[in-house]
Amino acid sequence: MAGRVKWVTDIEKSVLINNFEKREWVQVTENDDWNFYWMSIQTIRNVFSVDTGYRLSDDQMVNHFPNHYELTRKDLLVKNIKRYRKDLEKEGSPLAEKDDNGKYNYLDFVPVTFMLPADYNLFVEEYRKNPSSTWIMKPCGKAQGKGIFLINKLSQIKKWSRDSRTSTFVAASSGKEAYVISLYIDNPLLIGGKKFDLRLYVLVTTYRPLKCYMYKLGFCRFCTVKYTPSTSELDNMFVHLTNVAIQRHGDDYNHVHGGKWTVSNLRLYLESTRGKEVTSRLFDQIHWIVVQSLKAVAPVMNNDKHCFECYGYDIIIDDKLKPWLIEVNASPSLTSSTANDRILKYNLINDTLNIVTPNGDIPDCRWNRSPPREALGNYQVLYDEEQAQSENAERDLRSRSGQSLGSKGTKGSAGVRPAAATWK
Repeated sequence: MAGRVKWVTDIEKSVLINNFEKREWVQVTENDDWNFYWMSIQTIRNVFSVDTGYRLSDDQMVNHFPNHYELTRKDLLVKNIKRYRKDLEKEGSPLAEKDDNGKYNYLDFVPVTFMLPADYNLFVEEYRKNPSSTWIMKPCGKAQGKGIFLINKLSQIKKWSRDSRTSTFVAASSGKEAYVISLYIDNPLLIGGKKFDLRLYVLVTTYRPLKCYMYKLGFCRFCTVKYTPSTSELDNMFVHLTNVAIQRHGDDYNHVHGGKWTVSNLRLYLESTRGKEVTSRLFDQIHWIVVQSLKAVAPVMNNDKHCFECYGYDIIIDDKLKPWLIEVNASPSLTSSTANDRILKYNLINDTLNIVTPNGDIPDCRWNRSPPREALGNYQVLYDEEQAQSENAERDLRSRSGQSLGSKGTKGSAGVRPAAATWK
């Protein structure tokens, strides 16, 4: 057993176990010495609990950051993005530019959202500006579409508040159920008349400096019932929520393809219907959203060197081909609903392990985790802060010495959104 990675998990998923067994790693129990623990978000709280006082050694690695919820709780995600925008405004960053209507030109990627009950009066003020709008209510700490409903009248939220006896209608800090209310994207891009969203996988190996990877093999999740903005269908979740946990109970659910398309299929469809340039811009904007959301939480994230995280990003595209960040999942589902699903998720785990434990060696959290390109599998580097800083420093040096900047010397590369060089 010497020199072999000792692993433990509290998640009963075959795509995970098969990956460990393929590597001939040795399974142990939580009470033994272990090197690699793929754990649930409940367990991570115990491992890093102040009361437990558990100390990880250099050869131990876990799959969550201690306070991952700064990104994955719906209320905290929005709070951190709002703070990030304000900080950039104070710095005078061109990224925080606004248009004539006061909307951010580059950072307007989350729907208007309020926390309840704290922001109730602000919500009412916003609601009255456009009383015909639809809003979506979500519990902050739940997944798989649980507890979500749509409203289009103030009386509905008052009734809901009374029905819930307001005892569960509390601030996030209490640890009890809290809710967010967001402006519903009621003009989603439709394919075959149906609403869909994107599930994309993003691996973060360190927050400071930020280093993240995008998985190329994401997928679209389709509703089983054709979309209508009609208020008479507000209660029909088969029309509005793309979660497989909901859609698989629908009469029209297809168990062969699971209501899913690959991202590459979506790209081909959009290129043929909207053109290559427009499609490339859309995916560039999606990558931009991911990087900016991670930058928003990086200052508050406990950047423990023993941690990495594979997030599930949920993106909705509207009919103007504008992408919106809906939420980020700390434990994206590893359950397979189709054969293709199983292959994708097996490869996702395999490629993730190849990056965080290269060559199958015993983890060493002192290693800077910069694997060679051939080890990335279906991942691609999305943002490498160290590399970006060194490139910016080189540009500054060349600028001061009077050398030609070439294409990198555009206004965009100095910080304005359109130039991808800022963040790639």
